[in-house]
Amino acid sequence: MLIALLVFTMAACFFGEMSYVKPPAGDVLKGMFIPKLTGKGATGDAIALLGALIMPHNLFLHSALVLSRKIPNSVRGINDACRYFLIESGMALFVAFLINVSVISVSGTVCSAKNLAHDDADRCSDLTLNSASFLLKNVLGKSSSTFYAVALLASGQSSTITGTYAGQYIMQGFLDLKMKKWVRNLMTRCIAITPSLIVSIIGGSSGAGRLIIIASMILSFELPFALIPLLKFSSSATKMGPHKNSIYIIVVSWVLGLGIIGINIYYLSTGFVGWIIHSNLPKVATVFIGILVFPLMGVYILSVIYLMFRKDTVTTFIDPTKHIPTIQTRMEDGQGNSEGVSESDHVHFREDLADIPLPE
Repeated sequence: MLIALLVFTMAACFFGEMSYVKPPAGDVLKGMFIPKLTGKGATGDAIALLGALIMPHNLFLHSALVLSRKIPNSVRGINDACRYFLIESGMALFVAFLINVSVISVSGTVCSAKNLAHDDADRCSDLTLNSASFLLKNVLGKSSSTFYAVALLASGQSSTITGTYAGQYIMQGFLDLKMKKWVRNLMTRCIAITPSLIVSIIGGSSGAGRLIIIASMILSFELPFALIPLLKFSSSATKMGPHKNSIYIIVVSWVLGLGIIGINIYYLSTGFVGWIIHSNLPKVATVFIGILVFPLMGVYILSVIYLMFRKDTVTTFIDPTKHIPTIQTRMEDGQGNSEGVSESDHVHFREDLADIPLPE
């Protein structure tokens, strides 16, 4: 609640800044629905923003957190729960989207103003997390940098906590690694913090800023490996039974997923080729790097294609009552099974999921 309060307060400040600087509403709406990237590194920043907003490990985390909810053991109850989970995740992503829109609108309006001060113009020429606090000075005055730092620290802690929980579920659910809670938390947090701490000590604030962009881009490149299995799993009748996605959700989700994959592959290919063309390294080093990187790019693309077309015929959903209409009707109504048929004898018991310690 404390982290959410700080982040929402930061969002409120940017919304207040929007009312002060008054960005053109037409340009804001046009920018949201008509993509346009200009300037050096704009495509990379856009991909980094995508990876930071839809982090692949959060897909696993949201899937695991549903286990903490009490859901009626019926088709109707599970469908209702899925609808509420969709609303919950949608609201969180919508708030994050609004915050990003406000930040970009404020920074674009302030930095494109004709009467911009010389110091602010210098900051706008290289706008980073370390220099972006001046955007809030119209609302917060001289305390803008301090408040911005506290809210930024809170949002960073929120991301670290979600990453730790996602690592916890993946370690136990996929790797079957079980250890004491404090050991697991210490291990996952050290893995997450140590590289950032080393880069911050060596490169300072500028190095940390570049690390954030690079890490967010890596998250975007990793998205297909979490997104494609999720789409295939949730759209499969052998996996989900009557709870699988509808045809409309399947079409929309695959269109969005393929769009993300296409953007990543486009940036990887064009960005690296452009770097080779304009590289200042010796030709021998450039050729060596090309020989090393191009096969890795090919492996990445082939891995994504393999995930898309890989067939999985293993059935994990078994309906124990499909041949007994009376039991199915009672199950739909959430009244349980009173006909003497033990559902646990037919449905697979997932010990790895049952043993996961849920957040307290």
